[in-house]
Amino acid sequence: MSVTQTPTGGRPWPPPSAPAVTLNGRTHELGGVDPEVTALDWIRGQGLTGAKEGCAEGECGACAVLVLRPDAPTDSARSRWTAVNSCLLPAAALADTQVVTAEGLGAPDALHPVQRELATRGGSQCGYCTPGFVCAMAAEYYRPGRVAARPDGPARPEPDSAPARVETAATDHEIGPNGFDQHALSGNLCRCTGYRPIRDAAYALGPAPADDALARRCTRPAAPVHSRRITGPRGDFVRATDLDEALAVLAEHPDAAVVAGSTDRGVEVTLRGLRSPLVLGIDRVPQLRELTVRPDAITIGAALTLSETERGLAGAVPVLDELFAQFASRLIRNSATFGGNLGTASPIGDSPPVLLALGASLVLTGPDGDREVPVEDYFTGYRQTLRRPGELIRSVRIPLPLPRLTAFHKIAKRRFDDISSVALGFGLDVDEVDGDRVVTAARIGLGGVAATPLRARATEALLVGRPWSEETVAAAARVLATEGSPIDDHRSSAAYRRAMLREALRALSAHNSVTKGAS
Repeated sequence: MSVTQTPTGGRPWPPPSAPAVTLNGRTHELGGVDPEVTALDWIRGQGLTGAKEGCAEGECGACAVLVLRPDAPTDSARSRWTAVNSCLLPAAALADTQVVTAEGLGAPDALHPVQRELATRGGSQCGYCTPGFVCAMAAEYYRPGRVAARPDGPARPEPDSAPARVETAATDHEIGPNGFDQHALSGNLCRCTGYRPIRDAAYALGPAPADDALARRCTRPAAPVHSRRITGPRGDFVRATDLDEALAVLAEHPDAAVVAGSTDRGVEVTLRGLRSPLVLGIDRVPQLRELTVRPDAITIGAALTLSETERGLAGAVPVLDELFAQFASRLIRNSATFGGNLGTASPIGDSPPVLLALGASLVLTGPDGDREVPVEDYFTGYRQTLRRPGELIRSVRIPLPLPRLTAFHKIAKRRFDDISSVALGFGLDVDEVDGDRVVTAARIGLGGVAATPLRARATEALLVGRPWSEETVAAAARVLATEGSPIDDHRSSAAYRRAMLREALRALSAHNSVTKGAS
């Protein structure tokens, strides 16, 4: 790979170097690591074997470690410890960061509070999964505002304090009396101990003491990351920190593998042996990490993680909160991005049905500048899109105002942390017209029923202009069952998918009763 070219931003690429990562307080060089070497394998190669490979696809959490990241999507005066799946993340992506493993949290004679509570309450048996649970639990332990997150909870947990139930159309989980959100542990699998003692340990954690070094570290910015090129024996990893730099690399290497969180490509690497001579990391490109809310639209940067987006929007798009709760696990959402989910063009991606229902568009950026395309036009075939060679997804644009009736329905074998058999996004407006409640606009996005995500246009056409009534819903449900071209596969049968399509609209009307207001 030639690295002497000058990007359009005017800065030459840095020469090959040996960048470093701070691992449990010690500096380790990363020079010479191949782009497909995972953070997990590299960490274990340093003699830190607490993190383990269980599934190699981000479902078990045995590999979880903590990475220090900015607390806010853009530059922040604070930072936060974020739990990620190290089995999916390229080791080269750790350059310039601080990483803590279970070994770095405490010592046998000075256990970290998370480790102490897990040991005291019997939360570890064989121990294989325990380091991953420890890191995921520590990330929530240090989450800003955790202790005050539950208004009715005491500052310090009491043994008999009852957890609070949080129930919406998408979620059903507990917040402990200490503000601990049990969904912080989603994606961590225990096969022998049982989850009750692990939950008890989480709910027994008080606030971090004033002299806690990891808590104090969060009061300062995360270390800046730099443009990097790491050359290994079988390929190069390039991290861009400017959009012009990223586009310059793509202009010379249009076949480069582009990664942000690497939650999808990481599976291809670990389970299918995918190899690329050049991997381009874009997760630190500021132009891809912008989040703006304006009167006419919400714009979400393609390289923002889903967790960052969730925090940044703070409930401004309720249907996205439904999506986030069912999108894999917290560990995955701490790395996954809208850009990655749309860039893979998978027909079973969770985000396209919701974005279709919201009338969203994508801003694509390349050598010729930006162009905006509706999500409904973006997919052209199975894993094929309108994106041209050399282009990146810059952002997702959601027009405002939002539809007044929205919902996300995901049908899968497991309620959480699973791939959907069918996914639907609903965006409807129901208004008073001559004394009747009438559907005045309808957008329904479907996933898992065709080679691409698509809109249920026949169902939309039947709904618009008709009363929002049981009769209309029944008629529309019959049409919805015929949309797309469902197939039989290992997730479900075509007949089951059609049945779920039919029932989804009925479930929407039941949750938003035709006898109630539509908003």
